[in-house]
Amino acid sequence: MKKNFDKLNDAFDVEAEEVSTEIEVKKEKKTVPVKVEKDDIARDYEYTRGNLYSIIEKGQEAIDGILELAQDSEMPRAYEVAGQLIKSVSDATDKLMDLQKKLKDVEEESTRKPTTVNNALFVGSTADLAKLLKQNGDK
Repeated sequence: MKKNFDKLNDAFDVEAEEVSTEIEVKKEKKTVPVKVEKDDIARDYEYTRGNLYSIIEKGQEAIDGILELAQDSEMPRAYEVAGQLIKSVSDATDKLMDLQKKLKDVEEESTRKPTTVNNALFVGSTADLAKLLKQNGDK
């Protein structure tokens, strides 16, 4: 098999290398499910909410600055950047609202109790059902 590549090695002016054919087997790590507690959810919510408020406030300041610059310079690129900043701040406010909805969904899921549904099923003809109802009515 080495001879098949000798011509190629000569043509490209490279030396042949020995390639190892050993296969290394890696063991898979087991994942342990993480228990999410209400305190963790509340802490994560507050942290994310604080970050979103900070992003929105800084974005508002950046918008004010870039609009001022755009008006002074009358450059189209400055107006384009202002538009992009406005969109970014708008997206951050949407994320803030989505965060509220997600928290509500998580709280509802944790307080939801399992419901039991009991369905009665009668197997028989209508005549059998009429007889059964008549017997229960007489008692």
